[in-house]
Amino acid sequence: MFLWTHKVKLAVAAMLALTVAIPASTQQAPLTPQPAAAPATQPATPAGLDRLTKSDVDTWLDGYMPYALGRGDIAGAVVVVVKDGAVLTQRGFGYSDVANRKPVDPATTLFRPGSTSKLFTWTAVMQQVEAGKIDLDADINTYLDFKIPPYDGKPITMRHLMTHTAGFEEIIKGLLAFDIALKPLGDILKERIPERIYQPGTTPAYSNYATALAGYIVERVSGQSFDTYVERNIFDRLGMQYASFRQPLPAKLKPFMSQGYEAGSGKAQRFEIIGMAPAGALSASGADMGKFMLAFLNEGGPLLKPATTAQMLTAQNLSVKGSNQMALGFYEEWINGRRAVGHGGDTVYFHTDLKIFPAEKVGIYISVNSQGAGGAPGAVRTALVEGFADRYLPTADTAPVELATAKEHAKLLVGSWTNSRRVASSFASFVYLLGEEKIG
Repeated sequence: MFLWTHKVKLAVAAMLALTVAIPASTQQAPLTPQPAAAPATQPATPAGLDRLTKSDVDTWLDGYMPYALGRGDIAGAVVVVVKDGAVLTQRGFGYSDVANRKPVDPATTLFRPGSTSKLFTWTAVMQQVEAGKIDLDADINTYLDFKIPPYDGKPITMRHLMTHTAGFEEIIKGLLAFDIALKPLGDILKERIPERIYQPGTTPAYSNYATALAGYIVERVSGQSFDTYVERNIFDRLGMQYASFRQPLPAKLKPFMSQGYEAGSGKAQRFEIIGMAPAGALSASGADMGKFMLAFLNEGGPLLKPATTAQMLTAQNLSVKGSNQMALGFYEEWINGRRAVGHGGDTVYFHTDLKIFPAEKVGIYISVNSQGAGGAPGAVRTALVEGFADRYLPTADTAPVELATAKEHAKLLVGSWTNSRRVASSFASFVYLLGEEKIG
């Protein structure tokens, strides 16, 4: 009985892991400081970006992060803020190894950013688009050595993969494990082709398989393993010396890897193996993630041409105006009336968010190394990003929405809603039967 329960627990954890950061509306109440340590909750001042200095943000972080980690039973965290083409601050909080009292070093300590890794996969794809080796709107079977069958006569394209509209069900088996020898990526993908549950291009349904498939296509068209390709064409170009998709880690990086924890007050856990590596296997320091943010805030820097970067950050589905959209691999989010793009991520033990504000030339990255207590990681990262925006990117004065317009918008939400990201062909489908929401 214990073994079965443990397997179910791990499977559900895997299903929830390697995803994007959950919107704040579905999180528990954010962890915010008490009045004595109030910087994170004070209203923003008109100074806005002029106030965003190293001194101010360090003071603000010191008033929030130690409190939040302690309350949430989180061992350690890293936070990086970039502005105007440079790192403004990079900070480590707590411990990367509690038993040995080893502090988090933002320059060298590796965290597992989970699905934030996908941004590197999509960057690799767009490099191959620039090289003329991938067409965003061609049938992906053009690039594969196996076939993904059409659905209703329509093939999947790379654009569908990048916007999570390929129509795949989610799959759990092999997504996350411990202490296993990984099969070649192509073998994993051939063995685990998911069911198609939506016509391509119609329904957003987040898919780790889709991202791994894109990573495999990069392998096929470049003639290099995915790990090697990213090292040569992204890490080396940015000077990311403390980053790797390899599992297990290269020997030279193992001493820098943070432990992962169920609770900061508990024991260190094993290194997580991500079966479909391009979907979430990255290990990286906060400083190196800062370099990645800066590249995209500098029109692609040494990674992509400015036009390609602009294309990648452009919303792709404008069917619901005014709502958050999907760009090519980046999620769009409007915060205080300002457009941010980025990606969150979760493994079982590490929880991450990355946001860049292209117009303001500002970015923020946070990663924590523990499950913590009561949803603490999600609450901490949400409160941090929202508090940062309230303090330094306050809402501009805008005209209020008329009551009649608000009522019309509310009517659009009436109905029964379910998560389009779902398992359809295994026992885990029962989870989604419990997830329907009724409004109105």
